[in-house]
This record gives sequence, C-alpha cells and structure tokens, in this order.
Amino acid sequence: MNRRFVRFAVLSVAVLTLSASSRADTLVADLSQHLVGITTGFAGADVLLFGAVEGHGDVVVITRGPERPAVMHRKSRILGVWVNTASMTFDRVPSFYGVASSRPLEEIAPATVLARHEMGVERLRLALARAKASPNVAAEWRDGLLRNFQRAGLYANSVRNVTFLGNRLFRTRISLPANVPTGIYQVQVFLLVEGRVVSAQTTPLSVSKIGGEAVVYDFAYAQPAIYGLIAIALALVAGWLAHLAFRKA
Repeated sequence: MNRRFVRFAVLSVAVLTLSASSRADTLVADLSQHLVGITTGFAGADVLLFGAVEGHGDVVVITRGPERPAVMHRKSRILGVWVNTASMTFDRVPSFYGVASSRPLEEIAPATVLARHEMGVERLRLALARAKASPNVAAEWRDGLLRNFQRAGLYANSVRNVTFLGNRLFRTRISLPANVPTGIYQVQVFLLVEGRVVSAQTTPLSVSKIGGEAVVYDFAYAQPAIYGLIAIALALVAGWLAHLAFRKA
C-alpha cells in the first residue's frame, strides 16, 4: 500500500477524532512509530509526528531524551601537553534535545513563556548550584556543555519546521542521529494561541537496542565483571590463534 495514502488516512482519523471530542480537547498528535530499534549498522532514524488542531494557533514540538548526569572537563596546556585541569558535573541533563515550530519561536510567544517550557536549546535549565560554581563560571560550563552536545548532533543547532497541511493538520520529522542514546524519550506537543499555551500533549518514544546486540549490551550492564572476564578470555584466545597462524606461516 502506498505510504502517502497510509499517512493521509491516519491524519484523517486524527481529524475525525478531534472533531468528535469535546471543544476542550483542542490538540491531538501521534508518532509514526513508538519504538526505534538500534541494531548493528544503525545509521540514525526519522520519526514522523503528525496531528491536528481545533481552530487556529501555533504548534511547537520538543523532543527530550532521558536525563542523565554529564561530566565536563576543562583542558589546559602544561609543559606542552594538554591535560584535564578542572571538571564539573551537571546532575540532570537531557541526553537529546530537538525542537520544531510552525513559526519562529520569538514570534509565537513572549520570552517568559518560552523559558517556562524550555522552548529552544538556549532556554534549557542546566543551572549549577552556587556551591559548585558562581553564576559567571556556571554560565561558561553551561555554554561548553551545549557546544559539546550540539557538536555530537544530540542537541539541535536550529529549529525544524512544523508544516501545516490546510488549517488543521500538521506534521514534522524527528531526526535521531546514529549515536542517539537509548531510553524513553518524551515528545511534547504544544498548541499556542496569542502567546499562551492552550493545550499540550506528551507522547513517549522508546529508543532501544534490539537483536543480538541488545543481548550483549544487557549482559554487559547486568554482569560487568563476568563480561570483562569473557572479553579478556576471548582476546587471549584470538591472540593465541593469531600467533599459531603466523608461526605456521
């Protein structure tokens, strides 16, 4: 069956569902898939987000990866050698962040609303406690953290487009790079009217290793000591076999 027809049919169902619901339910959205499987040779994936709105407004979509600690290091040149001279740990950092909107964010809502909902990578709340760093120093570490995540392709360098098909239907793509971390992602969809959030919806997206790679990953995580011993044993056997092969040659 033609993929475009399938997508159109799904969008039509979303509109019918929205029309049949109460006026208070002004936003419906869903993903083309709720599981992104990582296998050997995984080169990234695109997930389609589609939905419908009741009435006029702007749509903002934010994709956040699971929050984890992040350690930053500062290198300095000492006697001609670059070494780590300082480090800082952020306790809770989204492992992935992407944003899309139907118009430029600054035209959609005032700065206070954008900051409240962390719309835009520059508005992510990644503050350090005063006990760790003064405000000026904390800002330097935060800027460095954002640069590192953007350089790795895990934080958006720009805002993607949310495209409206007519007055009700909208769609956008969530692009996940090859190095995307595993875990449960949260895809937040906001409907804004005259600078105010009037409706919101959150949909989970699972990114997980599958197949033989998942078995090895789970075993290594659950039994790190045994996994390490097996890895050492395999390396020794491989080295011994290579030695025999070159000896015979």
